[in-house]
Amino acid sequence: QVQLVESGGGLVQAGDSLRLSCATSGLTFSSYTMAWFRQAPGKEREFVAFSDWSGSGTYYADSLKGRFTISRDNAKNTVYLQMNSLKPEDTAVYYCAARRGWGTRREDEYDYWGQGTQVTVSS
Repeated sequence: QVQLVESGGGLVQAGDSLRLSCATSGLTFSSYTMAWFRQAPGKEREFVAFSDWSGSGTYYADSLKGRFTISRDNAKNTVYLQMNSLKPEDTAVYYCAARRGWGTRREDEYDYWGQGTQVTVSS
């Protein structure tokens, strides 16, 4: 059974940093592209970043480049999202997702999803 479990969310102030983690089990982690998506209140879920199976191929939503960094530790079967200079508009539930093969920003192409972790940024 595949499981993705996010952690690290919370309430922070604007300008703070936060690191999210997504621990996986039940899949061959090194063969999967791992991605982060987020969904703000009243909005559709949107792509944040992905790290392909090799770990050397990363891709970000244009609006988040330079503030967010995705990384992975294949030995720990875990993917991370480092978020710096957080803004109130970053408030959302953050989800990790996994798909076998190359990366894509299309959420309908991901096979497995975590339950999400809430990030709230106060002004």
